[in-house]
Amino acid sequence: MTTDTRAAYRPPARPVVLPLLLALAFLSLAVPVFAARQASAPPKNVKCPVCGMLVAKYPDWNTAISYRDGSTASFDGPKDLFTYYLNPRKYDPGKKRSDIAVITVKDYYTLAPVDARKAYFVTGSNVLGPMGKELIPFEKRSDAEGFRMDHQGRRIVRFSEVTLELLKTLE
Repeated sequence: MTTDTRAAYRPPARPVVLPLLLALAFLSLAVPVFAARQASAPPKNVKCPVCGMLVAKYPDWNTAISYRDGSTASFDGPKDLFTYYLNPRKYDPGKKRSDIAVITVKDYYTLAPVDARKAYFVTGSNVLGPMGKELIPFEKRSDAEGFRMDHQGRRIVRFSEVTLELLKTLE
């Protein structure tokens, strides 16, 4: 007589801690990217804190800074976003850069929301935004290079390279 031992065998329990930690790490990295991709249009009455223009009138140029507390500052273009970002206390004394969760711009060609910290910006081109000379954002460097060539752009900069001095050249 043979005995069937398959029903009695149970594989050893797998530890669940490591997979849970990996999942949490992934989510902590993915949430800001997802939030940037899901940026919504600002309400019609929202004004740019830098220039006072109605932001919704320029949907192709909308940019935003979203804070960890759920509040958002909306802008009518990247130039005003950077003006605010580089001197937040001037425009909202209660906010600090360390409170920022996501900074969103729109790719000039696709109009898709892009994480501004990862974007490429063309300066000095012949394309004007709502406030005149503008930093033109792109998700891909190759698109920024093509645009720079086609529109007499001066150079391509990354988020960390934008300074108040650079913004003054756009006035």
